[in-house]
Formats: sequence, C-alpha cells, structure tokens
Amino acid sequence: MPRTPSDSTEKIRAKKRHFLAREKTIIEKALFLLIRDGVDKVTVSAISREAGVGKGTIYKHFLTKTEILMRIVLDYERHITENLRRGIESAEAGDPGAAARSYFQARLADPSLDRLVQLLEARLHDNDEVTDKIDELHALRRSNVDALNSMLARLIDKGVLEDVPPHYHYLACWALAQGAVEAYFNVSYGAAVEDKKDFLNFIGNIGITMGNRGQLRDEKIANSSASANKTGINHPV
Repeated sequence: MPRTPSDSTEKIRAKKRHFLAREKTIIEKALFLLIRDGVDKVTVSAISREAGVGKGTIYKHFLTKTEILMRIVLDYERHITENLRRGIESAEAGDPGAAARSYFQARLADPSLDRLVQLLEARLHDNDEVTDKIDELHALRRSNVDALNSMLARLIDKGVLEDVPPHYHYLACWALAQGAVEAYFNVSYGAAVEDKKDFLNFIGNIGITMGNRGQLRDEKIANSSASANKTGINHPV
C-alpha cells in the first residue's frame, strides 16, 4: 500500500517528538550529575551513561559540554520569565503581590538548581563559544525589566508601593532571593534551619510585602526631623 502524505508527516512528527524527548532526558540527567558531582567532574561521557545513550547521540543534540551548560542556564531563565510574566498579568488584574510571589516561587522552589545556574552563568559569561546565547539571556532579562518597570510604576502611582525608583523594588527581590539561597547552603547559618522549606516560604512571604507603601514612613519622618533640627525649623508630624 503506497504511503500517503499524511503518513509521512506523522512519521516526521513522531521522529521530532522522539528527538525532543531524548534531548529533555539528556538535560535532566546532566542536571542530576551537575548538582550531585559538581561542574568540573561531569563529562559528556558521564552524561551519556546516565542518560542511557551513546556519546555520539549526545553530540547530535549538543556539540560540546559548554552547550549543555548554556542550555541549562537559558532553560532556567525562561522558566523564571514565564512565571514572572504570569505574576505581572495577575498584578495588573488586581493582585499587587503576584509578580513578587511568582518570582520567589520560581527561584526558591529548588535552591540547588538556582545555585548551580548562578555558578554556570558566572563561568560561561565570557565564553566566546556561547556569546549569542549569553546575548539571548540578557535580552530575556531586559524584556522582564521593561515589563516590571511599567507594572511597578503603576503600583507606585496608585499608592500601593513605596515611591522609589521602580528598579529598587525588583532589585530588592533579587537580593532577597540571592541571600535566601546562600543562607540555605551556608554551613554556619543554614545548619541551624531545621525546616528549610518553611524557611524559604517565610523569605518569600517577606518579599511579597517588603516594598509596600508605608514602610519608609518612620525613616522619612526621622530624616525630616533631623533636617529640621539642623536648620532650627520645626515640622509637625
């Protein structure tokens, strides 16, 4: 029986699905090894063994180990971006803390992965082999920043958030997430935390409200009073 065009199309689609599924497995196994053994100890041969495919098969998907590492970084940034965009949409719809909540949920869901990606990005940043991918990474972040600036400016105008430059708000979230991951793994401080999941939830909840309007009021009053004392002018509170 002659093969129809639809049969050929389905065969191509099935082959593509298989290719993408295998690529996903390669990335997942690479992540497992990188988190368990560290970047320097993981080789393409080790990844191929863990994934149950030949080394040559790995090279059908990625030319080098560096490409695998860069793919992990980009996949993670896309994951954060997707969560952040959903949060921004919810914030625009009336839930002002949604963007921060989505960001912390994305970054603190797996501290080991977050820490690994930070390490990989630092190593790959000046690698000529992945310059175009680094550019793609920065483009993703610039897009996120543009969306955040617009959303935050509107929340500031509405009196929901403190009236400071919008980037203060998202950089504060970034700094808190960075610190939370470091504290999670810190030998001195992290060892004291028995329920680390609860600790990360606590950090995330702080991050959702830390920029709300009113938190700088006492500081502004204190600064105003100090200035008045220097000039001899009394300001009512």
